[in-house]
Amino acid sequence: MKEKKYASMFSAIEHKLTGVLGRGQYDWVDRRVFDQVFDQSTLMSVFKLMQQGHIDTIEWPIARGKEAHVFFAKSQSGPVAVKIFHTSNAVFKGLMQYIEGDPRFGGLRRRHRELVNVWVHKEHRNLMRMRKNGVRVPESLVTRNNVLVMEYLGDENGPSPRLRDVKVDDPEKLFKELLRQLRMIWQDAGLAHADFSDYNIMIHKGEAWIIDAGQSVVHHHPKAKEFLVRDVTRLCQWAQRNGVEADLAEATLFVIEE
Repeated sequence: MKEKKYASMFSAIEHKLTGVLGRGQYDWVDRRVFDQVFDQSTLMSVFKLMQQGHIDTIEWPIARGKEAHVFFAKSQSGPVAVKIFHTSNAVFKGLMQYIEGDPRFGGLRRRHRELVNVWVHKEHRNLMRMRKNGVRVPESLVTRNNVLVMEYLGDENGPSPRLRDVKVDDPEKLFKELLRQLRMIWQDAGLAHADFSDYNIMIHKGEAWIIDAGQSVVHHHPKAKEFLVRDVTRLCQWAQRNGVEADLAEATLFVIEE
């Protein structure tokens, strides 16, 4: 009975997934991507989000990483990014350090599926918290289990580039702006990003946007300050590679001093 219900559900949304099934105008997409990412549970979550109007069609892959694939999708309100976290990937075992010690997620059992769902909810909450406090991050719209729907940064031709893939005209100006963003994350949002790098910054419409906030932790987390120093260090290293004199001690003081 369960398999029959699943088959009926998949039949109802199959035409909305042609972009990731390796058919239609997106026939360059590898079908293995679909088989890897869209397991039965994930498809059920996507189905519910489609029923609720948060997703209309999923068109093509934007990015892929160890923890998740990101897809360009269309909704009733316009383009969105759909981030689908892997449910059968052992890499999540190494992410407990970002969850344990965070009072928002106490009492977590170590079952893999639950850990993935908590991670998605954590990124959703962190993005909302940063955005509310003035940090330039994509708007997180809704989650369901291992699926996160958020604002799409890009145009109809593809996503905006990551900082690591862009030649910056004024690195010193961007360094100071990113330092201000780190300060807002720490002081206003009360978080440490914990994975701040040129890979997790996108240049969209001439401005730097910070992405991937699942690992971000609150001040009370036992490793919060360690993560903060690592974030500032990476930013200073990027600045130095681009010819900017960036002093780690001064930069850290700027971020933490009220």
